[in-house]
Amino acid sequence: MGTVIEVNNLVKRYKELLALDHFNLKVEEGEIFGFLGPNGSGKSTTMNCILSLLAYDKGDIKIWGKKMKPDSYDLKKDIGVVMQNVAVFEELTVYENIDYFCGLYIKDKELRKKYVEEAMEFVDISDYRKFLPKKLSGGLLRRLNIACGIAHKPKLIFFDEPTVAVDPQSRNNILEGIVKLNKAGATIVYTSHYMEEVEQICTRILIMDKGKNVAQGTKEELKKMIKNTERITVEVLGLSEEDINTMKELPHVYKTEYDEERLKLYYSGGKHNLVRVMQYLQDKNISFGRVYTELPTLNDVFLEITGKELRD
Repeated sequence: MGTVIEVNNLVKRYKELLALDHFNLKVEEGEIFGFLGPNGSGKSTTMNCILSLLAYDKGDIKIWGKKMKPDSYDLKKDIGVVMQNVAVFEELTVYENIDYFCGLYIKDKELRKKYVEEAMEFVDISDYRKFLPKKLSGGLLRRLNIACGIAHKPKLIFFDEPTVAVDPQSRNNILEGIVKLNKAGATIVYTSHYMEEVEQICTRILIMDKGKNVAQGTKEELKKMIKNTERITVEVLGLSEEDINTMKELPHVYKTEYDEERLKLYYSGGKHNLVRVMQYLQDKNISFGRVYTELPTLNDVFLEITGKELRD
């Protein structure tokens, strides 16, 4: 296992705007690396710099230990990119599109034909080989876009929001395909606005904000960085201010919210928190409905670290 991407002290300015502020990143071979950040955090700028599509002011970018430059074709032939906006030729069929993009790297016609067939089979689009893109559904277009980016069998693949505006079935197919690519040996860099996707498939995750790397680790490691360790919600009518204030003093509670007949208790540490809540309600003879407890999600981590929702 070696380092695939290494970014050190990357600085990028757009006139007065500091888009990347001494940004650092390291992606290891075999990872599905999640890349998160609110809009305007610098994700797209970082990816374009890594791919040498954008010049930067300061820093160092290496891929497989070699400096990445605009003319690093020896590196680029092993990189695949699936961008958020579908980028295919409307006048070419499904087969012709995949063949064109594969042909940028694979010159041998017989080998390219084999790769194109395998790419179509991989994304399950073979039955549509003669279709023009305008005849495809949104989900099929996404799959065609992926096939165009992976047909030359790259060792490193960037996926930028690959499941935007697709139905749940297509989303699951795409995520399963990404995991299959990873198991077949590809290192994946994955960005998404769907936090549950990142939590589902990524082995390690980086959160960036204002051009900086603000947190990095596995989802378990990231969850240990925040104050919130448990949230208990109680459906209860007409809870008095006195009871709310008293429950706020229960062990390990650091915040309470009461809205729309739902009491939420936020905990930092502690065991048997739910037992104490139930005991208090019973002792006070307070009628309540559903009670449930939730462990922190990746969205909770993101919200606490950046102070904003991912879609802001």
